[in-house]
Amino acid sequence: MEMKNIEGYLDTTAGIALANVTREEKVTKNYMPLVYIASPYSSETEYNTEKARDYCRFAVSRGAIPLAPHLHYPQFMDDSDKVQRELGLRFALILLNKCDELWAFGDTVSDGMSREIAKARKRGITIRYFNNKCEVVSHA
Repeated sequence: MEMKNIEGYLDTTAGIALANVTREEKVTKNYMPLVYIASPYSSETEYNTEKARDYCRFAVSRGAIPLAPHLHYPQFMDDSDKVQRELGLRFALILLNKCDELWAFGDTVSDGMSREIAKARKRGITIRYFNNKCEVVSHA
C-alpha cells in the first residue's frame, strides 16, 4: 500500500487507513479478487488458447475474476509480429499491476510468463503456481 501522499511525503496514517479499508473489502462476502492468468500461448496457440479458457473457468470456480490478456489481445493483434507481440505484452504487464494475484499455469514457464512472473514479484503481487490440470504446484 502506498505510504506517501500526492506530494511524495511519507504519510503512514493515510497509508494504514487505506490498507485497512482494502482489507475490510476483501473480508466482505462479495469480494472477488482480480487474478491475472499466466500460461503458455505462442508455441501451440490452438491448444494453449483452450487451456487458457480452462484456467479462466477454474479461476471463476474459485471465486476470482480472471484476466487473461493472451486470450484478449490476439483477437486484434498479430502474435507472430514481434512489434505487436511486445506491445501486447506491455499492455498485459500494465494490467498485471491492477491485479491482486498472478496464477501461473502449465508444466513449463514460457518467456512471456517469466516476464509476467518477474513483474509480479517486483510489485509484491501474490503468485500461485498450478500445473496444466489446475493442481497446486509448490515452487516459487
